Amino acid sequence: MAKQEKVVKKTSAKAKKKTTRTVPSGTAHVKATFNNTIVSITDPSGNVIAWASAGKTSFSGSRKSSAFAASVAAQDAGKIAMNHGMKEIEVCLKGPGAGRESAVRGLQSAGLIITLIKDKTPIPHNGCRPRKRRRV
Repeated sequence: MAKQEKVVKKTSAKAKKKTTRTVPSGTAHVKATFNNTIVSITDPSGNVIAWASAGKTSFSGSRKSSAFAASVAAQDAGKIAMNHGMKEIEVCLKGPGAGRESAVRGLQSAGLIITLIKDKTPIPHNGCRPRKRRRV
């Protein structure tokens, strides 16, 4: 009987090197809803470099919707972006939440220079019918 030889292929798993790109300027998109505030910082082409939210920075429940939670989230995202070499930033605000202005202040206190503030809150020009009014 012929001996069967087992051929064992060794696949060398090469770990991809994480390259930190130096991006001097970018855009911060702040989405401030009534329940949470999400800050994502992108490079000029739109690739996300850093992001943070009030929920990610250990706030929960009604404290997520506060202005302080939004500023902490903005500082967190700003520090990560500054590690990538970012210095200047444009801010796009979206939504009616409490964390709009405080997120801008948080980005400033992280050490980023704000060059432009845009408001991109979606406003219907008599589009679809809105939800029924809240009665408290």
